[in-house]
Amino acid sequence: MLFETLETSGHEQVVFCYSPDAGLRAIIALHSTVLGPALGGVRMRPYGSTEAALLDALRLSRTMTYKNALAGLNVGGGKAVIIGDPKVDKTEVLFRAFGRYVESLGGRYITAEDVGTDVNDMEQIYLESGCVTGVHQIHGGSGDPAPFTAYGALQALMASLNRQFGHEEVGKASIAVQGLGHIGMELVKLLKERGAKLFVTDLDAALVERAVSEYGAEAVKPDEIYEVAADVFAPCALEGTLNEQTLPRLKAKVVCGTANNQLATPQIGEELQRRGILYAPDYAVNAGGVMNVSLEIDGYNRERAMRLIRSIYHTLGRIFDLAEHEAIAPQQAADRIAQARIDAIGKLKLPLGRSQPRFMGKLRGER
Repeated sequence: MLFETLETSGHEQVVFCYSPDAGLRAIIALHSTVLGPALGGVRMRPYGSTEAALLDALRLSRTMTYKNALAGLNVGGGKAVIIGDPKVDKTEVLFRAFGRYVESLGGRYITAEDVGTDVNDMEQIYLESGCVTGVHQIHGGSGDPAPFTAYGALQALMASLNRQFGHEEVGKASIAVQGLGHIGMELVKLLKERGAKLFVTDLDAALVERAVSEYGAEAVKPDEIYEVAADVFAPCALEGTLNEQTLPRLKAKVVCGTANNQLATPQIGEELQRRGILYAPDYAVNAGGVMNVSLEIDGYNRERAMRLIRSIYHTLGRIFDLAEHEAIAPQQAADRIAQARIDAIGKLKLPLGRSQPRFMGKLRGER
């Protein structure tokens, strides 16, 4: 089963990391290094099985290839997962052991913060490998990427509002935010500063209370967030939150959030389009964080990072233009733009007179 999965995934390399003394069980998946070293975060979750962890790493690393290509970065796509509960299983030795595996790849993989990990964990990885971003500013890093991810999502939201409603004034919009983790709360903060009407939900009641008290949001029960009559639905937590059960309940006319893999299936994206709901592809919306940390590779500059992140607005415009011109769903348009850049740069890097094989297989989301 394992080798059959890898045979059809299109990945360049998958590394299983095991250090019983450190309590480390991890997987590093390198999907593509055509554009450069594979850049993608390491997440930590109490996966139910090794197979579940592998599938998550494979899916997320493939998404990183398209995200980084669409963002115009000179890096490929990779992702790592650590099997464990981030609330109880984190230790210095675990992350240092993981750092040694990262270092063993000789620069082909560059790691970063992700779900279940933070800047402190990156600092411990940094003790064993320089192939890590999102470290403290004292090391030339940029620190926590969440504010930059949220800022990029704001650019995507303005582009989506402009396309669907003919204006980009966030203060005129009502927005239902699902998930108040680090990125979701940062996004709520930015939206409040611009005067948006906010509806929020999360499984953690304390986070909901914070959003209500600090940002004047209206609390909604988790299962009722889809039915809120808001202009925008912003999924910022769960993967696959848009599915056959939730889609018919959706009242919003725009979907624009930071969660990964929001569509349970590609067909959900097509159904959104048929219903007249504008979908901003997740990996275009949440690219701000990786844009920010990618600049650490050549020397970080915050002003340059913010300027780069603002380009997300124009990227969404390109996606929507292609989707309208080709009569395809936005997620398919995003894939096409990303794949075109991968193919073009791949050909450029080959010796003169040779052609580039299309090793990537089918576009993400196509059947």
